[in-house]
Amino acid sequence: MYKRIKDTLQKLSLSDQSHILCDGLKGLEKESLRVNKQGGISQTPHPINLGSALTNPYITTDYSEALLEFITPPFKSSTDTLAFMESVHTFTYQHLEDEMLWATSMPCIVDGDLSIPIANYGSSNSGKMKHVYRIGLWHRYGRSMQAIAGIHFNYSLAEEFWPAYQKINNNTQDSQVFISECYMDMTRNLHRYGWLVLYLFGASPAICRSFLKGQDHTSFDAFDSGTLYKKYATSLRMSDIGYKNDSQSDINISYNSLSEYISRLIAATEKPFRAYEEIGLKDNTGQHLQLNCNVLQIENEYYSNVRPKQVIQAGERPSEALHKRGVKYVELRSVDLNPFAPSGIDQEQLYFLEAFMIFCLLADSPLLSKNAKLIADKNQAIVASEGRKPNLELQKTNESISLKTWGLELCDEMTELCQILDSNVKEKPYSAALKKQVQKLKDVTLTPSAIILKLMSEKGLPFFKFAMSQSQQHHDYFNQQVLTKAQSSLLNEAQQQSISDQQQIESADAGSFEEHLVQYFS
Repeated sequence: MYKRIKDTLQKLSLSDQSHILCDGLKGLEKESLRVNKQGGISQTPHPINLGSALTNPYITTDYSEALLEFITPPFKSSTDTLAFMESVHTFTYQHLEDEMLWATSMPCIVDGDLSIPIANYGSSNSGKMKHVYRIGLWHRYGRSMQAIAGIHFNYSLAEEFWPAYQKINNNTQDSQVFISECYMDMTRNLHRYGWLVLYLFGASPAICRSFLKGQDHTSFDAFDSGTLYKKYATSLRMSDIGYKNDSQSDINISYNSLSEYISRLIAATEKPFRAYEEIGLKDNTGQHLQLNCNVLQIENEYYSNVRPKQVIQAGERPSEALHKRGVKYVELRSVDLNPFAPSGIDQEQLYFLEAFMIFCLLADSPLLSKNAKLIADKNQAIVASEGRKPNLELQKTNESISLKTWGLELCDEMTELCQILDSNVKEKPYSAALKKQVQKLKDVTLTPSAIILKLMSEKGLPFFKFAMSQSQQHHDYFNQQVLTKAQSSLLNEAQQQSISDQQQIESADAGSFEEHLVQYFS
């Protein structure tokens, strides 16, 4: 399974081209709940001092008015990526008044679905569409699931990598077709090996009991009257209580080629689903209950740990952008918020994730049959719920293998790659980050999920108090930070420009909302 990466690294080394693996672009998208001083989900509108959630490129909202989403541009240096993310947090805290950002992926004090306010994007047709889409998610899955926060790591190889890599492979296809195929290779391996991210970085082994209010929780252990947990869980966010969609189980989205991925995704947005037809399109007052009654309202409703992406232009659907211009980058969506890092992720994680993404592109990536995809999904589900279980076995092709053995095997295969990425850096950060992950595989107590449960147990902290304490520490950290003049200017200009942009969009709207939907889906 690793012959291709060994051959590629050897050829790059012999031709003195190893440097082309460096300088790939790294970007982050990070969700964070706004909470009040008591830790309750904020009921206030998106702060206008943060700009328009519809048009600000750096600060927007995800599902809820209270669920902020911070977005960095792509940078060659992950240090710059993290620095930008920190500056956005600092800017945000300058405008939050008596609120703070929740430090963990799983929310607390969920006082029923209606305590989670759905995001509003103004009166434009595009703004209404984003709002109605979220109304549909509420009726389909409930609001609580949508209040879960995570981090998405976006990665693309440097432009100079592609012609050299294509030449090494003796490939004569159109360059963008070749690039898209390689990124689809990456997505398949991220499915195969994505369980490793949950083990190494999963940080949601416990939840507030209120999150499962009215639901069966007999599979959980009780930490105390307000906290449920699973003894060996790594990422309950990625388990069956987190992001899930039962209606999607039969979609069979294929990552074997970009054309298959697009066609099956589009088909799911056009296929009616009986349970959603029973919800109805509108209520008796004519208000939309969802965008449509299909398996997926839009492509983004498909929940996956990885997505091939292309930058979307105004009015464009994700599938249309991919069809026209191919894959530009890959989005890894399975990273929990790190409650020990003020920005939700630290530098060590970024170094490892970059190397892991490159590894997944360069390693052999056979096509994924439907059964192989089910096995990959099962591995991820097992690791999410029981990843720290002693001697845990996973399914690798047609045989069982221990998580520890397989994880160490993968890390060993990444060693040479990390040495290449370190070649011009004295501190050797990629190799150091890899070494830290090897230590976690050898000693399960070093994983974030184990550390969280140990801290909760030793200090007698229910999950709420643990998360509240970390949130307060991050609050204090960012309130002590000072933006540079350039950072402050950039974020203030984005805030002001976004408000102006939203007003222009609203004033330029032509046609009804119904006409807008017809045009969009056509």
